[in-house]
Amino acid sequence: MKKKGILVVVSGFSGAGKGTLMKALLERHDNYALSISATTRSPRKGEVHGREYFFKTEAEFEKMIANEELIEYANYVGNYYGTPHDYVESMLMQGKDVILEIEMIGALKVKEKYPDTLLLFVTPPTIAELRRRLVGRGTETEEVIKGRIDRAKEEAEVIDKYDYLVVNDNLNQAIQRVHEIITCEHDRSFRNKEFIEDIKQELKGE
Repeated sequence: MKKKGILVVVSGFSGAGKGTLMKALLERHDNYALSISATTRSPRKGEVHGREYFFKTEAEFEKMIANEELIEYANYVGNYYGTPHDYVESMLMQGKDVILEIEMIGALKVKEKYPDTLLLFVTPPTIAELRRRLVGRGTETEEVIKGRIDRAKEEAEVIDKYDYLVVNDNLNQAIQRVHEIITCEHDRSFRNKEFIEDIKQELKGE
């Protein structure tokens, strides 16, 4: 029997490299699925419904909220974004470990609603390195960078609510570390209640 997958929520400071890390993880291992969000924003050129996002009208999205069809949702700059429960559950039942890359507030809401969720927080080795990476992008003003550092100060206050901390210093090592954490998580006793019960029943017959 194929074991059910694990819901893995990944957060991290802006500039920590979590997007690059998750993309590389999915390219190297076929047992992961990246959760696809629903959104009310318009598709950008090249985006396909059901691949990048599930594109919804505002009325459709609000109906999903009312019917509790979303694991979590938020409104950013006038558009809704959320994680459809059915899609995630379908992937988990296929044995896929589903990765959900979201902000801390959403991550903690998911953990509250689904306590079995594994929370990973990605960080560079130092804040000096975080600033170097943000500056290195060459796409953001000093004001935006300061805003991201200020946001990091707030996020740092709740890092200890995450199950694991992943220091993204060397990308290959960080990819391997994330894979090892998720692989080991499958062997946690609370995720193997049925197997443990089978052992107990077999022992009763000895």
